Amino acid sequence: MPPRKPRLPFANAWFFPAAALYAALILPSSVIALLGLIPALPGLVTPAGHAHEMIFGFALAVIAGYLLGPQPLRFTLTLLGCWLLARVSFLLWPGSWLALASAALFAAGLAWKVLPRFLGAAKKWRNQTVAPIVAGLGLLSAAASGGLGATLDRLALLEALLLLATLMFFMGGRIIAPAVAGYAQSQGRQLAARVQPNLEGAVLILLGLALVLNLLPWSLARQLTGAVLISAGVLTIIRLLRWQPWHCTRPDLLILLLGYAWLALGLLLFGLGTLLPRLPLNATLHALSVGALGSLTFAVMARTQLIYRFRDPAAQPWIQAAALLISLAALARVVPALLDQSRPGWLLLAAITWSLAFLALTLLLWRCRHAHSDSPRRAADR
Repeated sequence: MPPRKPRLPFANAWFFPAAALYAALILPSSVIALLGLIPALPGLVTPAGHAHEMIFGFALAVIAGYLLGPQPLRFTLTLLGCWLLARVSFLLWPGSWLALASAALFAAGLAWKVLPRFLGAAKKWRNQTVAPIVAGLGLLSAAASGGLGATLDRLALLEALLLLATLMFFMGGRIIAPAVAGYAQSQGRQLAARVQPNLEGAVLILLGLALVLNLLPWSLARQLTGAVLISAGVLTIIRLLRWQPWHCTRPDLLILLLGYAWLALGLLLFGLGTLLPRLPLNATLHALSVGALGSLTFAVMARTQLIYRFRDPAAQPWIQAAALLISLAALARVVPALLDQSRPGWLLLAAITWSLAFLALTLLLWRCRHAHSDSPRRAADR
């Protein structure tokens, strides 16, 4: 028999630790810099720069680690180098040709590997939505890194956040549904509502419509965008409730469900904020970015590595406790903004708790760095 080819290493072995460490250090330091406590890097002198790195720095690294799967080590390290160069160039020289070129190279490399997998292999249109989402995030990343001006930068960030919300709704549901169903079966119960394809399709259509309406300058389009986002939030709540989260006691599942609850709340607040200009934008956006994005990415990275290392996503309960710090950070950003009582102390609390959570995750990823297993998507669905 011919010798078996060596198994390719998974990209998440490099991208997950990089994303977790970046989240733990750079994002909180940008908040502290905005408070005037430390000097700000040129790319982080405004809240828009902080949001840029949350979405195009942190979130895209997690997406790359999760979706790339096994890749030749040379390609993974090259793509990681493009990501690092894009981060450094944006932080030090925002709007420069180097920031634009490095972000475009990273986006192109990610799209080259991810898009054919979902466009070619996926038969259902719902499964193919990952491809345009990744392509859209890549294009927006390159455009925003090159500098579009304040108005267009803000629009690009909002569009990117909507794309991320769509990806979180789809991928989060595909992870949670089988995991909760398997847990219910282990408890002697049957969960009838799993993926819920009709509901999933409806929300994907609504979020796609919101992406288009958000680009239009008319007041009617703004009102329609708000109504569509509220509808998507309500349907997300229904999907979550049909998973019967009150029956779950396993910490790793509870963190995933908590992140999905933040997603539903974030869509509702985003819609209400679009309809009601008096509702502060900080509250709506941080429910999605800190609460949903932070919790779900944390849970996915931790869950994937724990399955690799221990074959048990609940093997290290302390990491699930650390994940609760992200919800505390989200509450520290959302609640004061809703009550119009935002103070530097709340921002500092959010930065510290967020940083502690992702430092804990970085420690876990370091401990699991030699783990090997099969496909991360198959493992995460167990």
